[in-house]
Amino acid sequence: MEPLWSGALLCTFGFLLVGVHGTHYRMYGYPIHNSYIYPPLVHGSAVLPIPRPGILASPPHTGNVRPKPETKTLQVNQPTDNACKSRPKDLVFIIDSSRSVRPQEFEKVKIFLSDMVDTLDIGERATRVAVVNYASTVKTEFFLKTYFNKAAMKKAISFINPLSTGTMTGLAIQTALDEAFTVESGARPATFKIAKVAIIVTDGRPQDRVQDVAAKARASGIEIYAVGVDRADIQSLKLMASAPLDDHVFYVETYGVIEKLTSMFKESLCGVDFCAPGRHDCEHICTATATSYQCKCRDGYMLNPDKKTCSRIDVCALGRHDCEHICVATATSYQCKCRDGYSLNPDKKTCSQEARSAVQIEDPCKCESLVAFQGQVNTYIESLTTKLDELTRKLQVYEGKRN
Repeated sequence: MEPLWSGALLCTFGFLLVGVHGTHYRMYGYPIHNSYIYPPLVHGSAVLPIPRPGILASPPHTGNVRPKPETKTLQVNQPTDNACKSRPKDLVFIIDSSRSVRPQEFEKVKIFLSDMVDTLDIGERATRVAVVNYASTVKTEFFLKTYFNKAAMKKAISFINPLSTGTMTGLAIQTALDEAFTVESGARPATFKIAKVAIIVTDGRPQDRVQDVAAKARASGIEIYAVGVDRADIQSLKLMASAPLDDHVFYVETYGVIEKLTSMFKESLCGVDFCAPGRHDCEHICTATATSYQCKCRDGYMLNPDKKTCSRIDVCALGRHDCEHICVATATSYQCKCRDGYSLNPDKKTCSQEARSAVQIEDPCKCESLVAFQGQVNTYIESLTTKLDELTRKLQVYEGKRN
């Protein structure tokens, strides 16, 4: 009997142990598994495992469990349809990823870059973009010739990782000059007259001299915008940026609001559309210039002295025609016509005299009238002849008596 009782006690103890063991897991919210797998941290689009300290102060056993993964995604705004259509640019972002930029702050910088890409007219013949990442070392993440569509470019931005060391801003600008703004890397030749722009984003004081290298970059034709965040040194920003400084130096208190600079940069990079509805008072055509606009008129009209309204051009009155005879003004131009007796030649300008044939027109009433008139004339002539004969005879008798 003792072996039977011993076996029964062992089975009962085993079932109780399993029940308690499962209950211990459920108390901590973990399902029963054989191994730990840590929840993911989403960094860009790369999923990296990280430990979870403090979740279980004393794990129930030395095995591992698989918790339900926590989903964290990088918030990237969807593309917009308000990309500017300004002149093409070769644009290079120079971004600070030193140790002072925390990982979550660097994600904000990447969102800012992504939003900026959305506002630009990206393309091989439009605006080209490159990104230079720097700290103590410098890394060109991609060149001006690498991506010509927004989707691929934004995906590449999401993969950028911080370098997490010092702040060598001068070295970053020099690297941009040597690598990013070269024809070999995708920059258009100077003969193309494509604007070259650099946007520097930093939160600290440069650990090298930036004044000389920034001056050299500006002298080569590169327009520099300097964006300072939080602990950035304002004086250093002014040494880097192009003039006027009010238009090229920006500052935000935290990376959390850096995205608000997107609209400001859109206006700076794209320029104001002076010919947008409501921005001009041209009657016919508005033509935007670098700083304002000009009014023009449609064909057949001329600009009035007020430089805004238009009046129809009377080409005939002004003598601006080549008609041989008569000029007739139309809505948009003029037409030539000929005087009576002439016809317009195929050139629609000169005239030729018409050949006219004499046409005998019969009067249906003149025959009877003429016959009646001739009868009356004949009768009168006969009467005169008779009288003349009688006078002649009387004259002859008178002459005979005298003799």
